[in-house]
Amino acid sequence: MPPVPRPAPGLPPRPAPRAAPPAAGPARPHRDPGAPLSSDTPPEGLCLLNRAPAAEAEAALLTCCGALRWARRMAAHRPYPTVDALLAAADEAAYDLAPADVAEALQREDTTPLPDRGTLAAHTALRAAHAAYEAKFGHVFVIALADDPAAALDQTLASLRARLDHDEERESAVTAEQLRRITRVRLLRLAARPGDPRGCALADAHTP
Repeated sequence: MPPVPRPAPGLPPRPAPRAAPPAAGPARPHRDPGAPLSSDTPPEGLCLLNRAPAAEAEAALLTCCGALRWARRMAAHRPYPTVDALLAAADEAAYDLAPADVAEALQREDTTPLPDRGTLAAHTALRAAHAAYEAKFGHVFVIALADDPAAALDQTLASLRARLDHDEERESAVTAEQLRRITRVRLLRLAARPGDPRGCALADAHTP
């Protein structure tokens, strides 16, 4: 047997070699337990709309757009997997509305409420412009306002004055576009309303 080498005097003994650690598998991504499972998960309000009976769904949709044909079409095309799908379907249905459908929707509209701010003169001018608009076009003035409440009165008054110069054909097109935008905002609110805390999992559990 060959002699075992000894360390030189004054040096510590060499440690015995250690076994190599096992190869690590692929790292698992960290998931925040409080994070949503997917950005595509429908909100609770959309799940409620998808599960509602047809008559209830139509009634809810009519609060977003007052055209019955639009509401029935939207209810018939459920379920909507995402809010984006809901909005895309709403836009498509809005573009297909006939003038009579738009007129029906306008009959369900009220004058756009504004914040209680601004001068008395501005509010007086606004009321006069609303009256002139309704006298000319035969329906209420509708507008999809920006998010800044402070600018709402000025934006409405400026838009009223500009649109009073339109002929009937041009104003009909502008009104239909404003209704479409207003409908999108209302649908977002409808989809975000609170529902069953179990969300869409409840609907999935009852799906055959």
